[in-house]
Amino acid sequence: MDSTFKDVEDVRKFLLNNRQSFEGKLLSEAVNVRDKIDEIHLIGNINLLTNAYKLILLVVDEKVDDVKEFAEQEGIVWAKYNLTLAFKIEWIQAIRRTLWHFLNQYDQINDKDRPNQEIYNMASKVNDLIDQFLNGFFISYSRYKDELIESQRKMVEKLSVPIIPITKTVSILPLIGTIDSYRANIIEEKILLEVGKLRIQKLILDLSGIAEMDTEAIHLFLKVLDGVSMMGSEVVITGMRPEIVRQMVELDINFGAKAKTKGSLQKALKEDLELEQSNKLNSLIPSEPLDTK
Repeated sequence: MDSTFKDVEDVRKFLLNNRQSFEGKLLSEAVNVRDKIDEIHLIGNINLLTNAYKLILLVVDEKVDDVKEFAEQEGIVWAKYNLTLAFKIEWIQAIRRTLWHFLNQYDQINDKDRPNQEIYNMASKVNDLIDQFLNGFFISYSRYKDELIESQRKMVEKLSVPIIPITKTVSILPLIGTIDSYRANIIEEKILLEVGKLRIQKLILDLSGIAEMDTEAIHLFLKVLDGVSMMGSEVVITGMRPEIVRQMVELDINFGAKAKTKGSLQKALKEDLELEQSNKLNSLIPSEPLDTK
């Protein structure tokens, strides 16, 4: 390999032998990131220090294709777990500075008197590979984010089941899956439009298929109830799972007069149908006794 690093094996060995010092220097350079290392590892199973060492060895070995591939992998992971880009930028800049610091140390220890052209070539190569990593990372991050948003949009369309009319005045909206703030906003818009369009007097929201609701989504859900009430409709909520109830209790949230709750959709429907039948029977009974004379 016609490497910029003429003694690439010695440089590689030097970096591996001084890994602990390298990591210490790197953490001192990345002030904001170092306090987030454990959190990032927990969220996305990303070991920043291990990945940093992987990158510098790929750069020293001048493995261009591997640098690009690694950048794409990192971009997807960071986008998938919605990790802060500012941390990644600071981290890569710290890696660049730290690598140059140790390359300089290597030359001093080994009394290397590199010609100016060789130093220039080395600087150009290192900076180019690091920049290729950053470029590949951001392209991959953006592409995956766009795909993620599109897949979420399609999921919302698929999971946002149409409101089902049961009678002229009563409708059901069964919800399934996970409700986050994005989906909660879509559901709010859909419900208010349908309540006005169908002139729904009672809307039964069945949550038995909801696996999870984040905190922001719960607060948005309360806004939905406010909006339906303002439109003069009654809301009945059925099938709330214990986990969501526990979450609401912890957040000190209750529906109050915004909605009634029933244990199951079947129970709510049974009560409505019985009430409707009772009203029909009552309408057939004269309000005053018939004059038989």
